[in-house]
Amino acid sequence: MNIHKRTRLTLLDRQEIWQLYQTRLWKVVQLAEHFHVSRPTIYDVLKRARLQEFTSRNSTNQRFKTLQYGLKRLAKVEQTIQERLKREAKRYNKSYPGELVHFDTKRLPFLKGQSANEPREYLFVAIDDFSRELYADILPDKTQHSAACFLTSTVAQCPYQIDYAYSDNGKEFKGTDGHAFIKACKQHGIGQKFTRVNRPQTNGKAERVIRTLMDMWHSKIHFKDCSDRRRIQPLRFINFYNTVKPHKSLNNATPYEILNAYFNQPICKLP
Repeated sequence: MNIHKRTRLTLLDRQEIWQLYQTRLWKVVQLAEHFHVSRPTIYDVLKRARLQEFTSRNSTNQRFKTLQYGLKRLAKVEQTIQERLKREAKRYNKSYPGELVHFDTKRLPFLKGQSANEPREYLFVAIDDFSRELYADILPDKTQHSAACFLTSTVAQCPYQIDYAYSDNGKEFKGTDGHAFIKACKQHGIGQKFTRVNRPQTNGKAERVIRTLMDMWHSKIHFKDCSDRRRIQPLRFINFYNTVKPHKSLNNATPYEILNAYFNQPICKLP
């Protein structure tokens, strides 16, 4: 008998085995030879058929419903379900520039030849939810005062009013009324919104742009020193990101094109 170890019985094969066993009175040896599997496999199929495991399930639980496809195929079915849900996921973008701006920080790695005793620098980013326009700067620490300085610099460069600053619950962004970042927000008429605790993925746009900066800028360029990294190179990449790089989430447009189209749209005249 030619038995293939990797032979996998489909749902239809299992149903046919049960039907042949009941109606035509096929023996286990005959079924094993016909389907090229071992006799213990046939016994297992018959046992599960008596438990009605090959019938459709009236459950909304996907793991329970996938029993009809065979337990060995469960992981593959679940992967297919996850891929479908990912394709159907909706992107939620704000309706106008400045409605929500995401803020986040990243501790930068040491440069080649830099001493481990030297203080680490921090990358601050702000990205507009509507247009994906990016603002970034490198500061010597991530205290509340550095965060306030970055916010003030962002407001000075930004051509539109920022309504809300969205950030995690870090000490540089959140605190009492005397907190420097909070005072800067109130000074510029900016409200604050925070992510859920221990859920950094809810600030995904800022997390993603930091990863883009590290992959396309920091890891690709040889910096002469900290001053070169701090001043010259970030400005070049930010200009490239905002005016040249197409964004898939913007239908391959750039942030500059999105903002230009928004501010140049015709104004409806009242009758």
